[in-house]
Amino acid sequence: MIKLNIEKIKKANTNIIGKQIEYFKEIDSTNIYAEKIANNPKENGKIIIAEIQTNGIGTKGRIWYTGTGKNIAMTIILKPKCQLKKLEGITIKIAECIKKAIYELYNIELSIKEPNDLILNNKKICGILTKTSTIGEKINNLIIGIGLNVNEENFNKDTIEIATSLKKEFKKEFSREDIIIKIIEILEKEIKKEIEI
Repeated sequence: MIKLNIEKIKKANTNIIGKQIEYFKEIDSTNIYAEKIANNPKENGKIIIAEIQTNGIGTKGRIWYTGTGKNIAMTIILKPKCQLKKLEGITIKIAECIKKAIYELYNIELSIKEPNDLILNNKKICGILTKTSTIGEKINNLIIGIGLNVNEENFNKDTIEIATSLKKEFKKEFSREDIIIKIIEILEKEIKKEIEI
C-alpha cells in the first residue's frame, strides 16, 4: 500500500482547509468519525483521510467501496458562519470544484450527475455526501464527504459495470496528493465567496 504524503497536502495554498489532517490506514467511515468530532470549534477545516474504509457511506445508505490505498476517501469539516439558506446547492458547488480541479490538473472533463455524482465515460468516478448540523437557524457544522476513484483497477461485481477510475480510463498512475491539494485549494477559494468559514 502506498501511503499518502500528508505533509505535502498540508502545504496546499489554503488558509483553513487541510491545515489539520487526521490520517487513518483503516477506519469504518471518515464521515462517521467526522460527525463525532465536528462539534469542537477547533476542527474547522480539518480533513479526515483514510486508505481503507470498512463501512464507507454512499448515497441513500449504500456502501462506498474505497479500495486499498489507491483512491481518495476524505471528509472535510467546516464551520460556516452564514445563514442556512446560503448552503442550498452546496453539493453541486463542491462537484463543480472537483470537476474544475481534475480539468486544471489533467485536462480531463468530468460531468456532473445531480445531485452528488461525477461521471467519466458514462461511469461514476466520484461521489459527494454533505451533511449539515444546525441549532435552529444557526449552522453548527458542515461535513463534506468525498470519495474519488483514482488508481483503482479492480472493481467488485456490484460496481464493475457502473464505476470507473482515472487509472482504469487512462492506463497510468495519478497523484492522489496533487488531486487533494487542487480540490481543497479550489474549494476554499470558491466556497468562501458563498459561505463564511
